[in-house]
Order: sequence, then structure tokens, then C-alpha cells
Amino acid sequence: MQERRSSCPIAGTLDLIGDRWTLLIIRDMLFLKKQRFEEFLDSPEGISTNVLTDRLKKLEQLGLVAKQPYSTHARRMNYHLTERGESLRPVLKSMLKWGLSNLPDTHLPPDQETPA
Repeated sequence: MQERRSSCPIAGTLDLIGDRWTLLIIRDMLFLKKQRFEEFLDSPEGISTNVLTDRLKKLEQLGLVAKQPYSTHARRMNYHLTERGESLRPVLKSMLKWGLSNLPDTHLPPDQETPA
């Protein structure tokens, strides 16, 4: 676990998941049901393979994501959220609702689940 800047829970959370890509990967798992490396690469934000590899590894180290092979090829993995990762659902739903209400020209993609 990396060192925190302060004891503030918001700062601590941002230190773990507050970069440009991590919450988008979690979004894809939570709402778009993506599990495979190639599926994450298809997201419209255009994450690079090296950044995706780094973030998936970081999420696994944080205990937010677990991986398991889906074929006999050792490098082909399915990624899924752990219970700890799933606990971010209300956070992302709040961000989604805020964005829809406050950012012009935002919308949900047709295949994304509607927030409750």
C-alpha cells in the first residue's frame, strides 16, 4: 500500500484511485460488465495498453480487482471486482448522476445500466 499524503479520507482515497484512468476501468467493470483486457481497450477514452496494464496491476494490489485465466493461454485473464471493488458502486453512481445533471452534453451509452 502506498503512503498517504495526509489522514484526510478524501485525500487518501484520491491517492489510491484518483488518477485519470482507474475509476474508468472500475466503471467499465461495474456498469458495462467488461472483464477482458481487449474490452477495456475498446472504451471511448482510449487508454493505452501500458497504462491499462499498470492500472489493472495496481487495482489487483489494492484488493479491488481479482483476475483469473479464461483460456489455456497463461496471459489471458478475466478481471472482476472484489467485494471491496464493488463497494465503489455508490461512489460511481453519485458521480454519474452529478455529471448527467451538471455537465452539458453528457449521456449514458445505450449499453450502460441506468443508475438507481
